[in-house]
Amino acid sequence: MTILVGILGGGGISDTHARAASAIPGVEIAAVHGDNTEKALRLATALRVPAYPTLEAFLAHRPMDVVAIGSPSGCHAAQAMACARVGLHVLVEKPMAVTVEDAGTLVEACEAAGVRLGVFFQDRLQPDFVRLKAFLDAGGLGRILLVSGHVKWYRPPEYYGTSRWRGTWALDGGGAVMNQGIHTLDLMLHLLGDVATVSARAGAVRHEIEVEDTAIATLQFRNGALGTFEATTAAYPGYKRRLEISGERGTIVVEHDRVVAADLVPGSPPFAASPAAASRESASSHVVSDATPHRRIFEDFLRALREGTRPICDGREGSRSIDLVLALYASARTGAAVTV
Repeated sequence: MTILVGILGGGGISDTHARAASAIPGVEIAAVHGDNTEKALRLATALRVPAYPTLEAFLAHRPMDVVAIGSPSGCHAAQAMACARVGLHVLVEKPMAVTVEDAGTLVEACEAAGVRLGVFFQDRLQPDFVRLKAFLDAGGLGRILLVSGHVKWYRPPEYYGTSRWRGTWALDGGGAVMNQGIHTLDLMLHLLGDVATVSARAGAVRHEIEVEDTAIATLQFRNGALGTFEATTAAYPGYKRRLEISGERGTIVVEHDRVVAADLVPGSPPFAASPAAASRESASSHVVSDATPHRRIFEDFLRALREGTRPICDGREGSRSIDLVLALYASARTGAAVTV
């Protein structure tokens, strides 16, 4: 049976969604809608599908089974709820909402409508992270002691200046943490469990935007581990995302999407670094050249639809990083530690 996917959004990430979905046998693009009608029409023309001028008209298109949402972050929750109301499954770009309340309402709306909700946190299905998750879940590092996440990226001034929504609270939901760093925070939560408390500082140190372009935080995980996290779009020229995890049995280091070091005490279960070099994609550009990670999310989501199971990141899982980001922001505003 052919699965028909609607593309909601006309920008670069919606192009990635379309490329990812189109690469899957038995999946076709059905229609496109975006608030930027010029971009949406350009994308629809390239895909040879209709472009609809309004959300209502787009949602009325049939046949259509799933909608992939890649609009500005502040639109995600309302648009996803509109999809649910007309019985369409939803796969939404991160963050799925920019408030805790909207995230909760969206989860409840999709459950009440009987539709699946998934979130594009593609790191969860990167091959190195799949085997790292299995290794950690099996106790391979022993008790986790210390975790450090570094997202030292760079975005030029025009990244914000030429966009109506980037760098705004209303439509971006935040800055370097909510937009860029949230992938690493989700990965930390996925691998290591929930954070209990966070203390943070944040500000716009380079770019003239209303949200933060730089943030630092200390984290207390519920399993007792301590952590640090930093995210910025001000670190020229941009460096590979880095995650370091130290436990009783050694340390594992991740750069971008690869395990680059696994230094374990003698007698530990075997776990090797990846022989492949880590990419610098995303470090200095928001353009996604390789749609394979998004394709994996699509394939997992469609498998969940067929088998009646949960996708790798459903709405409740996708809410965890929003809770953490907003607690981090609250701490940065007040100067006090905040319980997540």
